[in-house]
Amino acid sequence: MSAAGLRSVFIVGAKRTPFGGFIGKLKDVSATDLAAHAAKAALASGKVPAEAVDAVIVGNVAQSSSCAAYLARHAALKAGCRQDSTALTINRLCGSGFQSVINATQEIELGRAEVVIAGGTESMTQVPYAVRGARKTTLGQDLKMEDTLWASLTDAYAKVPMALTAEKLAEQYNISRQECDEFALQSQQRWGKAHQEGIFADELAPIEVKGKKGPEQYAVDEHPRPESTIEKLSGLKAVFQKNGTVTAGNASGICDGAGAIVLASEEAVKKHGLSPLARLVSYGVSGVDPTIMGIGPVTAYQQALRLAKLNLSDMALCEVNEAFAAQFLAVKKELGLDDAITNACGGAIALGHPLAASGSRITAHLVHRLQQTKQQYAIGGACIGGGQGIAVILERV
Repeated sequence: MSAAGLRSVFIVGAKRTPFGGFIGKLKDVSATDLAAHAAKAALASGKVPAEAVDAVIVGNVAQSSSCAAYLARHAALKAGCRQDSTALTINRLCGSGFQSVINATQEIELGRAEVVIAGGTESMTQVPYAVRGARKTTLGQDLKMEDTLWASLTDAYAKVPMALTAEKLAEQYNISRQECDEFALQSQQRWGKAHQEGIFADELAPIEVKGKKGPEQYAVDEHPRPESTIEKLSGLKAVFQKNGTVTAGNASGICDGAGAIVLASEEAVKKHGLSPLARLVSYGVSGVDPTIMGIGPVTAYQQALRLAKLNLSDMALCEVNEAFAAQFLAVKKELGLDDAITNACGGAIALGHPLAASGSRITAHLVHRLQQTKQQYAIGGACIGGGQGIAVILERV
Protein backbone atom coordinates (compact mmCIF):
# COMPACT_ATOMS: atom_id res chain seq x y z
CA MET A 1 0.00 0.00 0.00
CA SER A 2 1.15 3.55 -0.65
CA ALA A 3 1.49 6.18 2.03
CA ALA A 4 -1.91 7.56 1.05
CA GLY A 5 -3.54 4.17 1.66
CA LEU A 6 -3.92 3.43 -2.05
CA ARG A 7 -2.65 0.35 -3.83
CA SER A 8 0.92 0.35 -5.12
CA VAL A 9 1.35 0.54 -8.88
CA PHE A 10 4.27 -1.06 -10.71
CA ILE A 11 5.67 -0.69 -14.21
CA VAL A 12 6.30 -4.14 -15.68
CA GLY A 13 7.00 -3.26 -19.32
CA ALA A 14 8.11 -0.14 -21.18
CA LYS A 15 8.94 0.29 -24.86
CA ARG A 16 8.94 2.94 -27.56
CA THR A 17 9.40 3.04 -31.29
CA PRO A 18 12.44 4.77 -32.71
CA PHE A 19 11.36 8.34 -33.45
CA GLY A 20 11.06 9.15 -37.13
CA GLY A 21 11.89 12.51 -38.65
CA PHE A 22 9.26 14.73 -40.25
CA ILE A 23 8.21 13.02 -43.52
CA GLY A 24 10.80 10.41 -42.62
CA LYS A 25 10.97 6.67 -41.99
CA LEU A 26 7.59 6.50 -40.24
CA LYS A 27 5.70 8.76 -42.65
CA ASP A 28 3.38 5.98 -43.81
CA VAL A 29 2.63 4.51 -40.37
CA SER A 30 -0.47 5.85 -38.63
CA ALA A 31 -0.47 6.99 -35.02
CA THR A 32 -2.80 4.08 -34.27
CA ASP A 33 -0.40 1.50 -35.70
CA LEU A 34 2.54 3.13 -33.94
CA ALA A 35 0.66 2.83 -30.64
CA ALA A 36 -0.28 -0.79 -31.31
CA HIS A 37 3.34 -1.67 -32.12
CA ALA A 38 4.63 -0.06 -28.94
CA ALA A 39 1.92 -1.75 -26.87
CA LYS A 40 2.71 -5.21 -28.24
CA ALA A 41 6.41 -4.67 -27.63
CA ALA A 42 5.85 -3.48 -24.06
CA LEU A 43 3.67 -6.50 -23.30
CA ALA A 44 6.23 -8.88 -24.79
CA SER A 45 9.13 -7.28 -22.94
CA GLY A 46 7.36 -7.71 -19.61
CA LYS A 47 5.99 -11.15 -20.47
CA VAL A 48 2.52 -9.81 -19.81
CA PRO A 49 -0.28 -11.78 -21.49
CA ALA A 50 -2.44 -9.47 -23.59
CA GLU A 51 -5.56 -11.10 -22.19
CA ALA A 52 -4.59 -9.83 -18.71
CA VAL A 53 -5.00 -6.20 -19.79
CA ASP A 54 -8.11 -4.53 -18.39
CA ALA A 55 -7.72 -1.09 -19.95
CA VAL A 56 -5.72 0.80 -22.55
CA ILE A 57 -5.21 4.56 -22.22
CA VAL A 58 -3.43 6.35 -25.06
CA GLY A 59 -2.48 10.00 -25.37
CA ASN A 60 -2.74 11.61 -28.78
CA VAL A 61 -2.75 15.29 -29.65
CA ALA A 62 -3.08 15.84 -33.38
CA GLN A 63 -5.74 13.23 -34.28
CA SER A 64 -3.99 12.80 -37.61
CA SER A 65 -5.51 9.61 -39.06
CA SER A 66 -8.98 8.94 -40.43
CA CYS A 67 -9.57 6.46 -37.58
CA ALA A 68 -8.25 8.80 -34.88
CA ALA A 69 -11.58 8.85 -33.06
CA TYR A 70 -11.09 5.12 -32.37
CA LEU A 71 -7.36 5.31 -31.66
CA ALA A 72 -7.01 3.75 -28.21
CA ARG A 73 -9.61 1.09 -28.91
CA HIS A 74 -8.05 0.08 -32.22
CA ALA A 75 -4.56 0.05 -30.69
CA ALA A 76 -5.84 -2.19 -27.88
CA LEU A 77 -7.47 -4.70 -30.20
CA LYS A 78 -4.49 -4.73 -32.56
CA ALA A 79 -2.26 -5.44 -29.56
CA GLY A 80 -4.38 -8.51 -28.76
CA CYS A 81 -6.29 -7.20 -25.75
CA ARG A 82 -9.64 -8.73 -24.81
CA GLN A 83 -12.80 -7.40 -26.41
CA ASP A 84 -14.22 -6.66 -22.95
CA SER A 85 -11.21 -4.52 -22.03
CA THR A 86 -11.78 -0.77 -22.12
CA ALA A 87 -10.04 1.97 -24.06
CA LEU A 88 -9.63 5.72 -23.64
CA THR A 89 -7.89 8.29 -25.84
CA ILE A 90 -6.73 11.38 -23.93
CA ASN A 91 -5.17 14.74 -24.73
CA ARG A 92 -3.12 16.83 -22.32
CA LEU A 93 -1.06 18.14 -25.23
CA CYS A 94 2.69 17.59 -24.72
CA GLY A 95 1.98 15.97 -21.34
CA SER A 96 -0.32 13.31 -22.78
CA GLY A 97 2.16 10.44 -22.50
CA PHE A 98 2.73 11.24 -18.83
CA GLN A 99 -1.00 11.75 -18.31
CA SER A 100 -1.76 8.28 -19.63
CA VAL A 101 0.52 6.86 -16.92
CA ILE A 102 -1.29 8.95 -14.31
CA ASN A 103 -4.71 7.82 -15.55
CA ALA A 104 -3.58 4.20 -15.53
CA THR A 105 -2.22 4.59 -12.01
CA GLN A 106 -5.52 6.01 -10.80
CA GLU A 107 -7.47 3.13 -12.37
CA ILE A 108 -5.29 0.61 -10.52
CA GLU A 109 -5.18 2.55 -7.24
CA LEU A 110 -8.98 2.71 -7.15
CA GLY A 111 -9.36 -0.99 -7.93
CA ARG A 112 -10.98 -0.38 -11.30
CA ALA A 113 -8.27 -2.31 -13.14
CA GLU A 114 -5.36 -4.64 -12.42
CA VAL A 115 -3.26 -4.28 -15.60
CA VAL A 116 -3.31 -1.19 -17.79
CA ILE A 117 -1.38 -0.16 -20.90
CA ALA A 118 -0.59 3.56 -20.92
CA GLY A 119 0.82 5.14 -24.05
CA GLY A 120 1.38 8.17 -26.19
CA THR A 121 1.49 8.31 -29.97
CA GLU A 122 1.83 10.90 -32.69
CA SER A 123 2.24 11.10 -36.44
CA MET A 124 3.03 14.75 -36.98
CA THR A 125 3.82 13.95 -40.61
CA GLN A 126 0.24 12.86 -41.21
CA VAL A 127 -1.46 15.88 -39.60
CA PRO A 128 -3.85 17.03 -42.34
CA TYR A 129 -4.65 20.30 -43.99
CA ALA A 130 -8.20 21.55 -43.42
CA VAL A 131 -10.71 23.67 -45.27
CA ARG A 132 -12.71 25.64 -42.71
CA GLY A 133 -16.33 26.42 -43.57
CA ALA A 134 -16.48 23.98 -46.48
CA ARG A 135 -19.86 22.62 -45.36
CA LYS A 136 -21.51 26.03 -45.91
CA THR A 137 -19.76 27.14 -49.09
CA THR A 138 -21.57 29.59 -51.38
CA LEU A 139 -21.15 29.81 -55.14
CA GLY A 140 -17.86 31.42 -56.09
CA GLN A 141 -16.43 31.38 -52.57
CA ASP A 142 -12.64 30.91 -52.59
CA LEU A 143 -11.70 28.55 -49.77
CA LYS A 144 -8.32 28.51 -48.06
CA MET A 145 -6.32 25.49 -46.99
CA GLU A 146 -5.14 25.56 -43.36
CA ASP A 147 -2.02 23.73 -42.17
CA THR A 148 -3.50 22.39 -38.94
CA LEU A 149 -0.10 21.30 -37.65
CA TRP A 150 1.34 24.79 -37.96
CA ALA A 151 -1.86 26.34 -36.59
CA SER A 152 -1.73 24.11 -33.51
CA LEU A 153 1.67 25.51 -32.55
CA THR A 154 0.06 28.85 -31.68
CA ASP A 155 -2.03 29.29 -28.53
CA ALA A 156 -5.07 31.13 -29.91
CA TYR A 157 -6.26 32.11 -26.42
CA ALA A 158 -2.96 33.66 -25.36
CA LYS A 159 -2.32 34.78 -28.96
CA VAL A 160 1.26 33.57 -28.86
CA PRO A 161 3.22 30.91 -30.78
CA MET A 162 4.90 28.32 -28.58
CA ALA A 163 8.35 29.54 -29.64
CA LEU A 164 7.62 33.05 -28.37
CA THR A 165 6.80 31.67 -24.93
CA ALA A 166 10.38 30.39 -24.93
CA GLU A 167 11.67 33.79 -26.07
CA LYS A 168 9.84 35.39 -23.14
CA LEU A 169 11.48 32.95 -20.72
CA ALA A 170 14.88 33.71 -22.26
CA GLU A 171 14.33 37.38 -21.46
CA GLN A 172 13.05 36.74 -17.94
CA TYR A 173 15.89 34.39 -17.03
CA ASN A 174 18.62 36.24 -18.92
CA ILE A 175 19.38 33.29 -21.20
CA SER A 176 21.52 34.06 -24.25
CA ARG A 177 21.42 32.66 -27.76
CA GLN A 178 24.90 31.24 -27.15
CA GLU A 179 23.71 29.33 -24.10
CA CYS A 180 20.84 27.90 -26.13
CA ASP A 181 23.12 26.73 -28.93
CA GLU A 182 25.60 25.25 -26.48
CA PHE A 183 22.81 23.33 -24.79
CA ALA A 184 21.46 22.10 -28.13
CA LEU A 185 24.92 20.79 -29.01
CA GLN A 186 25.11 19.05 -25.64
CA SER A 187 21.77 17.35 -26.26
CA GLN A 188 22.95 16.06 -29.63
CA GLN A 189 26.29 14.88 -28.29
CA ARG A 190 24.75 13.18 -25.28
CA TRP A 191 22.35 11.29 -27.53
CA GLY A 192 25.28 10.27 -29.74
CA LYS A 193 27.28 8.96 -26.80
CA ALA A 194 24.31 7.09 -25.33
CA HIS A 195 23.53 5.58 -28.73
CA GLN A 196 27.10 4.39 -29.18
CA GLU A 197 27.01 2.81 -25.71
CA GLY A 198 23.77 0.96 -26.48
CA ILE A 199 21.85 2.67 -23.68
CA PHE A 200 18.63 2.95 -25.70
CA ALA A 201 18.49 -0.75 -26.63
CA ASP A 202 16.30 -1.70 -23.67
CA GLU A 203 13.63 0.90 -24.44
CA LEU A 204 13.53 0.66 -28.24
CA ALA A 205 11.11 -1.52 -30.22
CA PRO A 206 12.32 -1.67 -33.84
CA ILE A 207 9.54 -1.48 -36.40
CA GLU A 208 9.26 -2.71 -39.98
CA VAL A 209 8.87 0.05 -42.56
CA LYS A 210 8.83 0.31 -46.33
CA GLY A 211 12.33 0.73 -47.73
CA LYS A 212 13.57 1.41 -51.24
CA LYS A 213 14.35 -2.27 -51.68
CA GLY A 214 11.39 -3.66 -49.73
CA PRO A 215 10.59 -4.01 -46.02
CA GLU A 216 13.34 -3.01 -43.61
CA GLN A 217 13.79 -2.89 -39.85
CA TYR A 218 13.91 0.66 -38.54
CA ALA A 219 15.73 0.63 -35.20
CA VAL A 220 17.50 3.99 -34.61
CA ASP A 221 16.08 7.45 -33.95
CA GLU A 222 16.15 9.43 -37.18
CA HIS A 223 16.19 13.03 -36.01
CA PRO A 224 19.45 13.29 -33.97
CA ARG A 225 22.44 15.12 -35.45
CA PRO A 226 25.37 14.16 -33.18
CA GLU A 227 27.79 15.52 -35.80
CA SER A 228 26.44 19.05 -35.19
CA THR A 229 28.94 21.77 -34.34
CA ILE A 230 28.57 25.02 -32.46
CA GLU A 231 29.53 26.85 -35.67
CA LYS A 232 26.62 25.31 -37.57
CA LEU A 233 24.16 25.94 -34.76
CA SER A 234 25.23 29.52 -34.20
CA GLY A 235 24.93 30.20 -37.93
CA LEU A 236 21.18 29.47 -37.99
CA LYS A 237 18.77 32.38 -37.99
CA ALA A 238 16.38 33.07 -35.13
CA VAL A 239 12.96 32.08 -36.45
CA PHE A 240 10.35 33.95 -34.45
CA GLN A 241 11.98 37.08 -33.07
CA LYS A 242 14.69 39.38 -34.38
CA ASN A 243 17.88 38.73 -32.41
CA GLY A 244 15.96 36.00 -30.58
CA THR A 245 17.16 32.68 -29.17
CA VAL A 246 14.93 30.08 -30.88
CA THR A 247 16.25 28.45 -34.06
CA ALA A 248 15.58 25.24 -35.91
CA GLY A 249 18.71 23.85 -34.27
CA ASN A 250 17.88 24.53 -30.63
CA ALA A 251 14.18 23.64 -30.66
CA SER A 252 12.64 20.18 -30.45
CA GLY A 253 12.14 18.36 -33.72
CA ILE A 254 8.79 17.67 -35.38
CA CYS A 255 8.69 13.88 -35.41
CA ASP A 256 6.62 10.69 -35.44
CA GLY A 257 6.64 7.92 -32.82
CA ALA A 258 4.94 6.13 -29.95
CA GLY A 259 5.63 4.62 -26.57
CA ALA A 260 3.80 2.26 -24.21
CA ILE A 261 4.07 1.55 -20.50
CA VAL A 262 2.46 -1.50 -18.87
CA LEU A 263 1.35 -0.89 -15.29
CA ALA A 264 0.08 -3.50 -12.84
CA SER A 265 -1.17 -3.82 -9.29
CA GLU A 266 0.77 -5.82 -6.70
CA GLU A 267 -1.91 -8.51 -6.92
CA ALA A 268 -1.56 -8.72 -10.70
CA VAL A 269 2.22 -8.95 -10.40
CA LYS A 270 1.86 -11.99 -8.15
CA LYS A 271 -0.97 -13.57 -10.14
CA HIS A 272 0.82 -13.40 -13.49
CA GLY A 273 4.38 -13.87 -12.21
CA LEU A 274 5.50 -10.47 -13.51
CA SER A 275 8.82 -8.78 -12.79
CA PRO A 276 8.38 -5.13 -11.76
CA LEU A 277 10.90 -2.63 -13.11
CA ALA A 278 9.76 0.42 -11.17
CA ARG A 279 7.07 1.75 -8.87
CA LEU A 280 5.09 4.90 -9.63
CA VAL A 281 5.75 6.96 -6.49
CA SER A 282 3.84 10.18 -7.19
CA TYR A 283 2.96 12.71 -9.85
CA GLY A 284 2.26 16.40 -10.20
CA VAL A 285 0.17 18.47 -12.61
CA SER A 286 0.07 22.26 -12.44
CA GLY A 287 -1.18 25.31 -14.29
CA VAL A 288 0.98 28.33 -15.18
CA ASP A 289 0.82 31.53 -17.24
CA PRO A 290 0.16 30.45 -20.86
CA THR A 291 2.62 33.06 -22.18
CA ILE A 292 5.46 31.29 -20.33
CA MET A 293 4.06 27.77 -20.60
CA GLY A 294 7.57 26.33 -20.69
CA ILE A 295 8.10 26.97 -16.98
CA GLY A 296 5.36 24.42 -16.18
CA PRO A 297 7.70 21.60 -15.09
CA VAL A 298 8.89 23.69 -12.14
CA THR A 299 5.63 23.61 -10.18
CA ALA A 300 4.83 20.08 -11.39
CA TYR A 301 8.21 18.86 -10.10
CA GLN A 302 7.64 20.62 -6.79
CA GLN A 303 4.16 19.15 -6.40
CA ALA A 304 5.29 15.60 -7.19
CA LEU A 305 8.22 15.85 -4.77
CA ARG A 306 6.03 17.28 -2.00
CA LEU A 307 3.45 14.50 -2.37
CA ALA A 308 6.21 11.88 -2.34
CA LYS A 309 7.85 13.51 0.71
CA LEU A 310 11.12 13.55 -1.21
CA ASN A 311 13.62 16.23 -2.19
CA LEU A 312 15.17 16.98 -5.55
CA SER A 313 18.46 15.82 -4.03
CA ASP A 314 16.93 12.33 -3.68
CA MET A 315 16.62 12.02 -7.45
CA ALA A 316 19.42 10.13 -9.21
CA LEU A 317 18.04 10.93 -12.67
CA CYS A 318 16.07 13.92 -13.92
CA GLU A 319 14.38 14.52 -17.25
CA VAL A 320 12.71 17.67 -18.55
CA ASN A 321 11.31 17.57 -22.07
CA GLU A 322 13.31 19.92 -24.28
CA ALA A 323 10.60 21.83 -26.11
CA PHE A 324 13.08 24.67 -26.63
CA ALA A 325 16.60 25.18 -25.29
CA ALA A 326 15.61 28.48 -23.66
CA GLN A 327 12.61 26.82 -22.00
CA PHE A 328 14.71 23.96 -20.64
CA LEU A 329 17.39 26.31 -19.37
CA ALA A 330 14.80 28.44 -17.57
CA VAL A 331 13.42 25.35 -15.81
CA LYS A 332 16.91 24.17 -14.98
CA LYS A 333 17.81 27.55 -13.51
CA GLU A 334 14.60 27.87 -11.49
CA LEU A 335 14.82 24.36 -10.02
CA GLY A 336 18.61 24.28 -9.67
CA LEU A 337 18.86 21.02 -11.62
CA ASP A 338 22.17 19.14 -11.66
CA ASP A 339 23.42 19.17 -15.26
CA ALA A 340 25.27 15.87 -14.80
CA ILE A 341 22.09 13.88 -14.12
CA THR A 342 19.53 15.89 -16.12
CA ASN A 343 18.76 14.72 -19.66
CA ALA A 344 22.02 12.83 -19.41
CA CYS A 345 21.35 10.90 -22.63
CA GLY A 346 20.06 13.84 -24.63
CA GLY A 347 16.51 15.06 -25.05
CA ALA A 348 13.92 16.26 -27.54
CA ILE A 349 16.25 18.70 -29.28
CA ALA A 350 18.16 15.65 -30.45
CA LEU A 351 15.49 12.94 -30.40
CA GLY A 352 12.52 15.00 -31.51
CA HIS A 353 9.20 15.70 -29.83
CA PRO A 354 6.24 13.75 -31.23
CA LEU A 355 3.89 15.55 -28.81
CA ALA A 356 1.93 12.83 -26.95
CA ALA A 357 4.73 10.27 -27.33
CA SER A 358 7.38 12.28 -25.48
CA GLY A 359 6.05 11.55 -21.98
CA SER A 360 5.96 7.84 -22.83
CA ARG A 361 9.53 8.04 -24.15
CA ILE A 362 10.82 9.77 -21.04
CA THR A 363 9.01 7.35 -18.74
CA ALA A 364 10.35 4.31 -20.60
CA HIS A 365 13.85 5.77 -20.65
CA LEU A 366 13.87 6.48 -16.92
CA VAL A 367 12.50 3.04 -16.07
CA HIS A 368 15.28 1.28 -17.98
CA ARG A 369 17.97 3.76 -16.98
CA LEU A 370 17.19 3.16 -13.31
CA GLN A 371 17.67 -0.54 -13.91
CA GLN A 372 20.91 0.01 -15.83
CA THR A 373 22.41 2.31 -13.21
CA LYS A 374 20.94 0.56 -10.14
CA GLN A 375 19.80 3.93 -8.79
CA GLN A 376 16.68 4.42 -6.66
CA TYR A 377 14.66 7.46 -7.75
CA ALA A 378 14.04 9.34 -10.99
CA ILE A 379 11.78 12.22 -11.98
CA GLY A 380 10.59 13.22 -15.42
CA GLY A 381 8.42 16.08 -16.60
CA ALA A 382 7.28 18.30 -19.44
CA CYS A 383 5.85 21.70 -20.17
CA ILE A 384 2.44 21.83 -21.83
CA GLY A 385 1.15 24.30 -24.39
CA GLY A 386 -1.61 26.50 -22.99
CA GLY A 387 0.18 26.82 -19.66
CA GLN A 388 0.55 23.57 -17.70
CA GLY A 389 3.28 21.31 -16.37
CA ILE A 390 3.41 17.61 -15.52
CA ALA A 391 5.85 15.30 -13.72
CA VAL A 392 6.13 11.74 -12.42
CA ILE A 393 8.48 10.16 -9.87
CA LEU A 394 9.64 6.58 -10.26
CA GLU A 395 11.44 4.20 -7.90
CA ARG A 396 13.47 1.24 -9.11
CA VAL A 397 12.22 -2.14 -7.94
